[in-house]
Amino acid sequence: MIFLGAIAMIAAMDFGEGILAPLTLALVTGVVLSPLAEFWEQRGYSAVWGALIGLAATLALIGAFVLAFHPIIAQLVSQAPKVWADMKEVVAGFRGLLRGLSEVTDSVAAAVAPEANAAPAAPATEDGLAFPTVTDALMIAPAILSQVLIFSGALFFFLLTRSEIYDWVSLRLSGRGGRAELAHRLRRADRNVSRYFSTITLINAGLGAITAGVLQAIGVQDAMIWGVVAFIVNFVVYLGPAVFVVTLIFVGVAQFDGAMSLAPAASFLLLNTIEGQFVTPALVGRHMAVNPLLVFLSLIFGLWLWGPIGGIVAIPLLLWVLVLNDAISESAVPVMTPDETA
Repeated sequence: MIFLGAIAMIAAMDFGEGILAPLTLALVTGVVLSPLAEFWEQRGYSAVWGALIGLAATLALIGAFVLAFHPIIAQLVSQAPKVWADMKEVVAGFRGLLRGLSEVTDSVAAAVAPEANAAPAAPATEDGLAFPTVTDALMIAPAILSQVLIFSGALFFFLLTRSEIYDWVSLRLSGRGGRAELAHRLRRADRNVSRYFSTITLINAGLGAITAGVLQAIGVQDAMIWGVVAFIVNFVVYLGPAVFVVTLIFVGVAQFDGAMSLAPAASFLLLNTIEGQFVTPALVGRHMAVNPLLVFLSLIFGLWLWGPIGGIVAIPLLLWVLVLNDAISESAVPVMTPDETA
């Protein structure tokens, strides 16, 4: 029954992605912003002001990221033909190498077994690049707008009524003697998740700034914007930096020739390794409080279920649940960088 219930819950989460994904992202964002709301409340301001300031700051940050990504997308689209041509040359070289190895293999096979006839290789096909059209953008716009409205409303009302929600949960899910303990665990989970996220945000901001400086020194166009991208993708452990390295390979191929085309990706890979091996352990803590396999599985599950939003909320939700169940002590701050597990 437990297994069937889990399958049904996962199916429901997948079916309700359009509503549950932005709603969960709003709740996680509210947990991260809970110290800001408490700061305003402790100074005698109404909870409405804390909720409004948190919502306005979040939407302004999202808008800034969207504006930052726009020239990157336009640049990648404009440089796609050159990248595609260069990549076809590389693929053609590998095909020639593989064809040579195949001919050697066929010769050896013919010498060992002359009666065996090699099957002709299937001709390679080349697929053209398909880019989204204006019609595609118009079709997806209402869905994006509805998710933004769900996110904004859920974030505002969670920040506004966070204390009442925790008191209600403590009243309904615990006995008379354990209500105060459950309320304390809920607020402790908020503090730990917010502390972890704040520290990681500072580390990622430093990584993004240094990445922008290095790419600028190499000569990459729009290096500052790529630094912002590095700051964002590093929140998605394991996969975010890997995807960014692949992206920088395409950027290098589009802007440089020869071995220099690998310089942007190699530079970020070196910076990310230094950050994971030295900077993050020094600022967050050397001892792992969360099993890296559990972190990896939760990240993969989130990405599989809800895509990028699932990857963003997976780690904070994991921390929140573990702190709530006393799997992480109040003073512990978890380290979950992929480089630590290498």
